[in-house]
Amino acid sequence: MPPPFPLPAPTLFRLAPAHAPACLALDRAALGGLWSLGQWQRELEEEERPGIGLGRGPELLAMACGWLVLDELHITLVAVAPGHRRRGFGRRVLVELMDHAALRGATRATLEVAAGNDSGRGLYGALGFRTAGIRHGYYRNGEDALIQWLSMKT
Repeated sequence: MPPPFPLPAPTLFRLAPAHAPACLALDRAALGGLWSLGQWQRELEEEERPGIGLGRGPELLAMACGWLVLDELHITLVAVAPGHRRRGFGRRVLVELMDHAALRGATRATLEVAAGNDSGRGLYGALGFRTAGIRHGYYRNGEDALIQWLSMKT
């Protein structure tokens, strides 16, 4: 039975230090826990490390974070809550992060994606990322990482 009222549409927002507990929870649920709470707080405090969230009410549904280094955006993670995947949320936060970085002068973006992460590779490929190299055994489980690049110049 559907809820009596439709849920509000998720909204995009810039992640801030106050979002660190929600980021930690999503990180653990979606990525297995890459960073500690302290690391999240430091990440969200720095202007050169932008993060974009997609939420509905108090729930963080997706996030994308990166580091701005000169004219490059180094995308550090894209995460979508397991119960909300395959709805375009990852694409929304990633595109918003890249748009933010472009406004700050970024002309290229780079990231690493697990060789076996078909969903991630599909998303990044659809946005124009191309594989430029491999980091063998990069991940904790020994899986290779594909180094991907995108020219953000239009």
